[in-house]
Amino acid sequence: MTFKIYTLGCKVNQYESEAIAEALEKEQFDKITDETPADAYIINTCTVTGESDRKARQLIRRVRGEHPGSFLIVTGCLSQTQQESVASIEGVDFVCGNRAKLDVVQFLKSRRDQKACKGETVVSVPELTRAPFEKMQIRSFDRTRAYIKIEDGCNHYCTYCAIPYARGHVRSKDPTDVLDEIRSLSSQGVPEVVLTGIETGSYGQDLEDMDLGKLLRMADSVEGVGRIRLGSLDPRTMTPEFVKILSQMRHIARHFHLSMQSGSDSVLSRMHRFYTVSQAEEAMQRVREALPGVLFTTDIITGFPGESDEDFRDTLDFVRRNPFLHIHIFPYSQRKMTKAAAYRDQVPVALRRARALELANWQSGIVEALLEGFIGQTVDVLFETCENGFATGHTDNFIEVRVRTDEDLRAKTRKVRLMSHTGETMEGVLF
Repeated sequence: MTFKIYTLGCKVNQYESEAIAEALEKEQFDKITDETPADAYIINTCTVTGESDRKARQLIRRVRGEHPGSFLIVTGCLSQTQQESVASIEGVDFVCGNRAKLDVVQFLKSRRDQKACKGETVVSVPELTRAPFEKMQIRSFDRTRAYIKIEDGCNHYCTYCAIPYARGHVRSKDPTDVLDEIRSLSSQGVPEVVLTGIETGSYGQDLEDMDLGKLLRMADSVEGVGRIRLGSLDPRTMTPEFVKILSQMRHIARHFHLSMQSGSDSVLSRMHRFYTVSQAEEAMQRVREALPGVLFTTDIITGFPGESDEDFRDTLDFVRRNPFLHIHIFPYSQRKMTKAAAYRDQVPVALRRARALELANWQSGIVEALLEGFIGQTVDVLFETCENGFATGHTDNFIEVRVRTDEDLRAKTRKVRLMSHTGETMEGVLF
């Protein structure tokens, strides 16, 4: 039996899709990576915004329409929070939530071994209350940068976010398993690993005598490990103690994605983010002093309920004072199960989008000035793709760099002289 996986959403979903694929291949299923029709299609969904829901449903219906005789499995966050709605889509065979995604393997194995045909929809979406960390692992990765899921769930319940309802409480992967995975991937030549989770900074809260800093110390000592990059972090993670650990690491990438969400204290308070703009700026400055050359990326939500013109100007001023290499900008999206969805002072959708566009325009000028400062520098670039006479990769501080070459540089690190930039991509020459 052949299968194909579509992945929507975050790095955690990408990791889980790879783990499902490896588990299926271990059971003698064949993965399809081109346009050849497959016997089974797996869609790993996201529900972070209303647009995420729309894209997931659109993809489910498209796959159903194009491959009516194939098995269609839907898993992930949309399945967890809206199982009945997903199950009602004609042609869906199996709906699987986030507690046990590897149930996908057993479902398809049973259908293959029994030579079963498509039948009634099967729904397996148990509650996430007291759910354990699902044991998953990957032994290979088809890209230069390999994601390793070290944590699942979130206990914060920010007022705009549906993810705790889709992912449950914080639960962490055993550090021995994390190190084993790093060791296995590194031994196969993977030059960069990204330790990621739903709330990466909460790693170890449910384990005895363990936290993210201690895990990083151990990961840094793994023989043969290349770059170590981290998934999205709450600014509060950057304590003096944690930053000291980062400064002592040999393999940490000088790039961090801090999930800010707003540059206004009043908006952050209504979001229940539990830090102020000044505290976040102090944290970033702490990291800059410890890791010269570090760059940050972030997320910003525009048009959160109650966001005034002054609040939005505060956000613009914040990103002006703190140049980010990239900002993921999201107009606020109401999620039914969240507190903010019931707030009375909803910002009109058109204004949410207008502010997102204004911030994007503001950011384009900021990143242009930021990248101008790198012209003439010689940097190490880990290359990821080579096509049409160009190789593209990233520096350790996550600047995207492109060079003209016919050499296959995938998974290789080379020195590059930075010459110019187009948008957020720098152009360079091999040095």
